Amino acid sequence: MQGGHYFFLLFSIGCSTEHANQTNFDVRDYGAVSGGHIDDSQAWSAACTSETENPTLIVPPRFLLNPIVFSDPCRAKNINFLILGRLLAPDSPGAWKGLDPSQWLAFNGVSGLNIAGPGRINGRGKAWWDQSCRDRPCLMGCSTLAPTALVSCKNSSISDDCVSIGDHTSNIVISYVKCSPGHGISIGSLGRSGKFVQVENIHVSKVYLQGTTNGARIKTWQVGRGYVQRVTFEHNIFGSVKNPVIIDQNYCNKSGACKEMETGVHITDVSFKQLYGTSSSRVAMNLNCSLLVACTRIYLKSICLRSALAWQNVTSTATMPPALPSE
Repeated sequence: MQGGHYFFLLFSIGCSTEHANQTNFDVRDYGAVSGGHIDDSQAWSAACTSETENPTLIVPPRFLLNPIVFSDPCRAKNINFLILGRLLAPDSPGAWKGLDPSQWLAFNGVSGLNIAGPGRINGRGKAWWDQSCRDRPCLMGCSTLAPTALVSCKNSSISDDCVSIGDHTSNIVISYVKCSPGHGISIGSLGRSGKFVQVENIHVSKVYLQGTTNGARIKTWQVGRGYVQRVTFEHNIFGSVKNPVIIDQNYCNKSGACKEMETGVHITDVSFKQLYGTSSSRVAMNLNCSLLVACTRIYLKSICLRSALAWQNVTSTATMPPALPSE
């Protein structure tokens, strides 16, 4: 942890016009220093209240971050969060004492958000994995993007869980992301405890996933309601991914197979295109759709998946409602 930067943000968005025409806001210009416990809300406030079309908050190389929340509506329609180096979480469970372990890097109520840059986001999760699961936080990269609109994650490298999209999310672009290891790119789980789901216009492209649990996944609870529509996964590469392509519309928290229910989240207009790579499990593609609240308009094109083990073949499975007889 020595040599890193502590970047603390406690947000109180004001109405200052001092930086109205400024485009780039480097956190170091607002008091972020090596080893300093600094309230650096000024950089975010300045970017958020800027009158320029695309203000950019710049996070330079190697910053150690305690849990922070970027919040409140901004004046600008679009705002950029540019990561040039490494964002590091505290390196041990003990370092989180007195902090909220349920979230690390969070955006709340920010529309038109673009997360980009050649940097890396590292949640340093191994120290948590080595202790009781009861004491582990749920740390993710672009995590639970809901309720959110007009967000993009681009040109980023994320360790631990990568992207998790929540119940009320629309207009998300995720591209040029390297994910290793973690849970991959996941829409869901959605509809827990019967919640109504509204997820649409999600585009995931040019993502590289290595050693993740999932690749391109949509997961909904059986008791959920609502819809997931207009989702595209394309030009993605998988390296030894356990579930490269998966839709699970029958998720429940019971042991054994989940029994069919009359409720469910309708999944429609989903495209999996030009997906390549290797699977660490025998089932490389699994479409587990509800028979009563069916998946509809699922498109598969140019998918080439083989086993990560030279001696093993891979298969695909699909559970779909029976086709209606033509009249």
